Amino acid sequence: MAKSYNFSIKHQVGDEALAKKTGRTWEEWFAILDNAHAHKMIHSDIATFLNEKLNVPGWWCQMIAVGYEQARGLRQKHERPDGFEISVTKVIPVPLGNAFRQWLDEKKRALWLDEENLTVRKATANKSIRFNWSDGKMILAVNFYPKGEAKTQVAVQHMKLPNATQAERMKKFWKNALERLASIN
Repeated sequence: MAKSYNFSIKHQVGDEALAKKTGRTWEEWFAILDNAHAHKMIHSDIATFLNEKLNVPGWWCQMIAVGYEQARGLRQKHERPDGFEISVTKVIPVPLGNAFRQWLDEKKRALWLDEENLTVRKATANKSIRFNWSDGKMILAVNFYPKGEAKTQVAVQHMKLPNATQAERMKKFWKNALERLASIN
């Protein structure tokens, strides 16, 4: 009897795409990992096993390992070794330089972002900004990608979130914030 698993990675990469790239479906990978007692391994050991013993390419090792961990209840959605992490992207109707300034300039940022006390850790003009979040623990990385002369893709990555509930809350927070950013330009 085939088992059915509910996990978020499967929704991102289906059986057909996985089999095309790795030669096996999710169910087949899960069976192999169950037989290898992967449920007793840490993430890096699962990925190493897939790569060294089964010749799975690096990125796919990570994808399969995360999918397995989620399916077996060893990892929650958005969970990483150092906390939870989410990302949200949006193309906004402004040139790259303007988008970058909306984030870097505190007064401009206050017009659309309901969060104070962000500290810039590092900024690379028109490419990226890293912030310390107001709690001093979480980190925010923002990357900018030109999409023609008058549009910019903004990718927000919020790291070191304390739990799954906060990760889901921040995912919604950032979707709303990027909508506000897009509407003021």
